[in-house]
Amino acid sequence: MTLKEALDALTAQPAYILGYFAIIPIMAFTAGLISQEKGQEAPWKYLYSTLIYFICVPGIFAITVSIYQFLFERRSIWQADVFAQVLPMISMAVTLLIIRKNVNLDYIPGFDKLSGLVMVIAATLSLMWIVDRTRIIVFSYLRFEYVLLIFAALLFLIRIGWRKAFGSA
Repeated sequence: MTLKEALDALTAQPAYILGYFAIIPIMAFTAGLISQEKGQEAPWKYLYSTLIYFICVPGIFAITVSIYQFLFERRSIWQADVFAQVLPMISMAVTLLIIRKNVNLDYIPGFDKLSGLVMVIAATLSLMWIVDRTRIIVFSYLRFEYVLLIFAALLFLIRIGWRKAFGSA
């Protein structure tokens, strides 16, 4: 099964996707009502952390797939799948706004890891886009494993440069 087939199977039953991406913002809103001003304390911050991960991982994936399709496959924005690409982004934004209204995101454990993930994905897509646009063709006797190691080293250097430029992430 390919990724496209898996997404097609999911979007064939939109009730599951709608339910998943509707229940998480509702849970965040309900947790905000119940926790009131105690969102940064122990049980609530872990609930918020779980909700953030449950919504941000598919949301970041949807953003990455959309950017990939628009930049590399040159698909039109009008061809974006509403359930697989648009709904996760909207639900992620709504959930983060609700949670941010209730608690400072600096108190949420692991939230900084998500920003690091987004940065690495952005660096990877940028590097791939630059290589795609420059149309550099290399004829080499390098093995593919070495090319992957060079790519990983470049990502590591980007990460170090980001930390030095903007503080520790």
